[in-house]
Amino acid sequence: MLFFMQLSKKVPFDNPMVLNGVRATYVLSNLIILGVYLYVRSKIYAMKDRTNLKYVEPPQTGTSEEKPVTTTIFAYDCQQLKALYKAQLLGIGMMAVMHFYFKFSSPLMVQSVIPLKSAFEGNLVKIHFFGKPTTGDLERPFKANTGLLGMLMGGGEIKKDKKSIEIAEKSGKGGAKEE
Repeated sequence: MLFFMQLSKKVPFDNPMVLNGVRATYVLSNLIILGVYLYVRSKIYAMKDRTNLKYVEPPQTGTSEEKPVTTTIFAYDCQQLKALYKAQLLGIGMMAVMHFYFKFSSPLMVQSVIPLKSAFEGNLVKIHFFGKPTTGDLERPFKANTGLLGMLMGGGEIKKDKKSIEIAEKSGKGGAKEE
């Protein structure tokens, strides 16, 4: 990562051939990510795993109420994939504004690598693209990747033990059923 940031400082972006090459690399990177996500989607729809999945979502910022959720693995994977699509589109939109409106070209190089790396490190891609077993960190529901900002905003951990689910179902509205 650091290598690409340093390399992007030395690339002559005022040369139209170099700039178009970097743009093509960025587009190719996003097309590869789209292809991987479409393949993962096809695998999810081919399996259509209707196994029930119960968990307790952490409370939203400003509330203390935990929300029990009952869904299927198929619906959960589709929801996670939709979030991946949205995140990718948001990144493309931000990059388009930075490049075409603010005329920044060096982030194109870095953004050709970082999203590609994070796409291949995603849980759904590990399960459906690489065929890894759903144990440990890949067990659904996936652990939230909160980071520093999530910790500051009170983002909790998804609970999937029976005791937490029973407590949340008794104290709350009975749980949200998603299909």
